[in-house]
Amino acid sequence: MLSNREGGRWRRERGTGRRGPHRPPPAVRSPRTDLGEHVTAFRPTDQGETVTGWMLLDYGEVISLPQPAEEVAAMAVLAGQDPGVFRDRYWLHRDPYDRGQAPHLYWSNVLGRDLAADDPVVAGLNAADVASWSHLAPAGLDMLRELSGRHRLALLSNAPEPLAAAIDGAPWAAMFAHRFYSCRLALAKPDAAIFERVLRGLDADPGQVTFLDDRAVNVHAAAALGINAVLYRAQP
Repeated sequence: MLSNREGGRWRRERGTGRRGPHRPPPAVRSPRTDLGEHVTAFRPTDQGETVTGWMLLDYGEVISLPQPAEEVAAMAVLAGQDPGVFRDRYWLHRDPYDRGQAPHLYWSNVLGRDLAADDPVVAGLNAADVASWSHLAPAGLDMLRELSGRHRLALLSNAPEPLAAAIDGAPWAAMFAHRFYSCRLALAKPDAAIFERVLRGLDADPGQVTFLDDRAVNVHAAAALGINAVLYRAQP
């Protein structure tokens, strides 16, 4: 179950990409991207206007907190590895897993030995991994509540299937009209193809979508397609 832990405030910076050739029709106001220190900067200046733009949000370290170091260390114990070695191998082999690789194949690569799909080690690591990404940032939840009444929300996350399933089962996930996961699309950020797939899924032009992500490479990739892209950072 996704939990809620204390988190810090957030600051937001504007992406530097160009706007693409497609713009919303005159009756539609695009979400603002000149964000200041408060989420309320997303509000349209005319409170009586219906907002039809999409807000596309990342999950990890935007809605959720970073993985707690102690939980990563606990996974290393399950894996029988030094914590530093485990973390390096965890990320080294992550991209295929995010793109839909079966969990037992991913953990086989991380541990450097063959594991069966029904191996208890796989089940234990799956559960611990999902739990480590399931601590929600209070600021992220506040942002969702603030935006949900004024914008249509969509989620775009590089996530393996066990985490995607956990997010889908969380009560707050109902605030998203669409949830896109790399594991189910066999595509991952920052590939342009995943943003193009999302635009088709939303039936939206790039200028009708504002994308928030904590990684600059993802923000720049979205901005290159004309999406309003915003870099989202936690304050120290």
